[in-house]
Amino acid sequence: MHRYDPAQTYDWNYAHAPEPAEIDVPPLVGRWEFCGLPVDSPLGVAAGPLLNGRWVRYYAALGFDVLTYKTVRSVERACYGMPNLVPVDVGSMRGDERQVRRAATMRGSWAVSFGMPSKRPDVWRADVEETRRLLPPGKVLVVSVVATEQPGWTLDQLADDYARCAAWAVESGADAVEANFSCPNVCTADGQLYQHPREAAVCAARVREAIGPRTPLLVKAGHVRNVDEAEALVEALGPHADALSMTNSLATRVVDADERLLFDGQPRGICGAAILEPSIAQVRLLRQIVTRPLLASATRRVMEHLGTRPPDEVLAAASEPRRPLRLIGVGGAFSADDVKRYLVAGAEGVHLATAAMLDPGIALKIRRTWG
Repeated sequence: MHRYDPAQTYDWNYAHAPEPAEIDVPPLVGRWEFCGLPVDSPLGVAAGPLLNGRWVRYYAALGFDVLTYKTVRSVERACYGMPNLVPVDVGSMRGDERQVRRAATMRGSWAVSFGMPSKRPDVWRADVEETRRLLPPGKVLVVSVVATEQPGWTLDQLADDYARCAAWAVESGADAVEANFSCPNVCTADGQLYQHPREAAVCAARVREAIGPRTPLLVKAGHVRNVDEAEALVEALGPHADALSMTNSLATRVVDADERLLFDGQPRGICGAAILEPSIAQVRLLRQIVTRPLLASATRRVMEHLGTRPPDEVLAAASEPRRPLRLIGVGGAFSADDVKRYLVAGAEGVHLATAAMLDPGIALKIRRTWG
């Protein structure tokens, strides 16, 4: 079975996907859905490990049912130079760490530095089409997309580029689209879009218009620091998206044993066991927000401050349920117990990346120990 090799580059791994295995996959008892689509389990692979269709099919054969094709662009983009994965020595993160230390060996967490590379659109579009054709029933193919900001671009141009990639993905056969609004390893607007609700809403609306009302739209979000940020994110994306996928790592700087900064001193996303607890907590928080009645947080805070009763039309709106934003748990899951904790917190599905890279058979182990 294939194992992660830190000495190999993105291009090498792209060209050397293992062949799908013929394995008897244990069923997972229950009825499962992904954004309204029936699936055989809540187990998925987050955007990252699945560089192309061969990688998608390999992990599909190993018990993963929601397969996220690594983020693609409207133009070709090279991968960052090595190292792309650096093990770090850190326990459970909070999200406010100024830096973490490099570890000599992998201890469950690493700093990720790929920069969202992409093949040319004609390459990935043809590959997505073939991948969807070859995937068996019960599997969902999600294509992650991101805009490629150019100097001087307006918000409309950024939104149009997101929409262009999303439309191409659906035309090529994607069952769902994930708009990547969070990448801590780039400094352009697309990397921090989830932190700017108004701009995020514009881009999400443009993607929704491009893919139509029936194709599920997920938005990939990073760490939110407080309730107000979470509420603003939900209010901005609720009218357009079907689900939030989170957490896309926690960003901080990385130092070596001599306190020298790595990656030219730029923050990098920390993935793996270190972000399990904050990611579950974020799902729990967002679940509370998306399931309570719709009442704009700003209006509520003003009314509470003034000690007045909201107008009847506001109270009427508050009695209406929110758009049912689903939540997809991402970050640090390594076991059946971790997956169950995400589900209890309010996630509809759980997507793995680090665990799947370290142990491609992890979904089989989770199924066998589900209980």
